[in-house]
Amino acid sequence: MSLIYDGAIQDVIDSFAKLPGIGPKGAQRIAFYLLSAPKEEARHLADAITTLQEKVRFCEICGNVTEESPCKICSDPRRDRTTICVVERPSDILPLDRTGQYHGLYHVLGGVIDPMAGVTPAKLRIKSLLERLKDGTVTEVILALNPTIEGDATMTYITRLLDGSGIKVTKLASGLSVGSEIEYADEITLGRAFAGRRSTDE
Repeated sequence: MSLIYDGAIQDVIDSFAKLPGIGPKGAQRIAFYLLSAPKEEARHLADAITTLQEKVRFCEICGNVTEESPCKICSDPRRDRTTICVVERPSDILPLDRTGQYHGLYHVLGGVIDPMAGVTPAKLRIKSLLERLKDGTVTEVILALNPTIEGDATMTYITRLLDGSGIKVTKLASGLSVGSEIEYADEITLGRAFAGRRSTDE
C-alpha cells in the first residue's frame, strides 16, 4: 500500500500531481522542497499563482496570453499584417517568434481536432480565424501545428475551408519529427521549418 501523508502536505502533493508533466514522485519532491524553503519563497509562489489567475487572460484577437487585450503582438504596428501563423497553443508562439524568421501575426486555435477526445472544429477558434481573413489584408496563412495525426487532420480541415479564397495556405517544412511539439523544438529547427515552408497541397 502506498504511503499517504496527512493533511496539508498530502493536499499539496495531490495538487502538484495534477499538473501536466509532474508525476507523484515529482509532486512529492516539490512539496517537501516548499516545506523547507523560506516562507517568503513559498508566499511569493502562492502570490504569483493568484496574480496569474487574476490578471492574465486571452487576447480578444489572436488568443495569446496577455495582461492587456489586444496583446503586444496584435497591437504592434511593425508586424506584417499580410500573414497569420496558426498555432495550437499560446505556448507555441514564443519559440516560433524567437527564430527571427517570422514577423507576422498569430492565431491560437486552442487545440486540434480530436474526435476521440470530443474536440470538434466548433470547439476551436476556427470561426474567429475566418473572421480575421474577411477584410482581404491577409495573403498567407501558415499552419504551424504539431506534426501529429490530430494536427495533420486540423491542417487538412482548415486548408479545405480556405480553398478558393485566394489566400495562400502553407505549412512548416519537414524537420520536426512526427509526434514532436513545437513548444519544445529548438530555434534552429523551427527557423529552417519556417524558411522552407511549402503549400499544404504538396
